[in-house]
Amino acid sequence: MIRRSTLRSQIASALRDEILAGRLATGRPFTVKEIAEQYGVSATPVREALVDLAAQGLLDIEQHRGFRVREYTLQDYREMCDARRLVVDSLFRDDGPGPRSGADAGSGSEAGDGAGSDAGGAAGAGSSGGARTGPLSAVDPAALASVRRRADAAQRAARAGDLDVLIAYDLRFWRELSGLLGNSHICDFLDRLRVQCWVYAVPQLRARPRLCGRLWAGHGALLDAVEAGDGAAAREIIASYDAHALAQVEEAAGEVRGRPDEGPEGP
Repeated sequence: MIRRSTLRSQIASALRDEILAGRLATGRPFTVKEIAEQYGVSATPVREALVDLAAQGLLDIEQHRGFRVREYTLQDYREMCDARRLVVDSLFRDDGPGPRSGADAGSGSEAGDGAGSDAGGAAGAGSSGGARTGPLSAVDPAALASVRRRADAAQRAARAGDLDVLIAYDLRFWRELSGLLGNSHICDFLDRLRVQCWVYAVPQLRARPRLCGRLWAGHGALLDAVEAGDGAAAREIIASYDAHALAQVEEAAGEVRGRPDEGPEGP
């Protein structure tokens, strides 16, 4: 027998996948009854799952009417990128949070889906050179191997233009990577922001006629820098990705007029 808490989690995960894939469109209203009938379950775990997703910033609760998929704006996206930039930059500095063990980092890393989004990182002064120092000095090689598998899968999906597969592995990659370098609260915060960024970015990217070769595929290069203990290189890679992703989304939103076929895209 499936426990209610497990069913609640499964429903929340399934609905999050629907939102990230764009099948549950932003702004779309729905009721607990509608979702319960769709999944063939009772209303209670559905209501609990929807409240959980609302707490994660993916749904808005409409009093006496139900729920609605939250509509993020370009300004929201910019602010989420700024918030993530401040946190991620600190993770790769010599005085940032210490690394976690492979077992700790792996817990909760199976994300269901993107830019979560995906733009996250910042340029910053400081250099760790080629030697392992600070938070990169004791990263577990076994845990890095797991992150490497996520990176490889995300890169293959990005190069093939397979947005659905990319979102799933991209979220797993970033969650496991941040789990290695920071505490669980930071990891959860970054994962939530990344999911929210994907929610905004997915419709923008799907409007493009062709994604093959245009999605960011720098996961491996970033992991190489982490494995080498080079925090400065890691920050540089993340900063360039962040700036590029924001430019692409701004262009898609009509605020930046550029050549649509110029360079790879990222959420």
